[in-house]
Amino acid sequence: MAKFLIIEARFYDHLNDMLIAGARAAIKAAGHTSEVITVPGALEIPAAIALADQSDMYDGYVAIGVVIRGETYHFEIVAGESARGIMALTMDSLPIGNGILTVENEAQAIVRADPAQKDKGGEAAKAAIALYDLKAKWA
Repeated sequence: MAKFLIIEARFYDHLNDMLIAGARAAIKAAGHTSEVITVPGALEIPAAIALADQSDMYDGYVAIGVVIRGETYHFEIVAGESARGIMALTMDSLPIGNGILTVENEAQAIVRADPAQKDKGGEAAKAAIALYDLKAKWA
């Protein structure tokens, strides 16, 4: 049994709650356990994963958050840099599922976050589990 850390950038409570519910359900269905921590924003998620990994307490990670396009360039920076940071950690052999939604509006976010619809939180957890399984296979 593996332990996964779900790292959430909580900004849209109702959307994050759906993403976390999907992630937790997928982790539990696979026979693993999870814990949730909250960071200020999506840009802090890669750093939190790197710090948590130093503790050797977790076997994999699920990044959760929602970035909705606004009127400024900030959307592109947050979306791109958080994804880049997560990818860099993944290339260092960390099993991470990226469930940070980057959408145009709240309606798109609801469809993607809802476990009864696209369940992107569950998909991110399944990705982390798949990478964990591959890492264990080749260890």
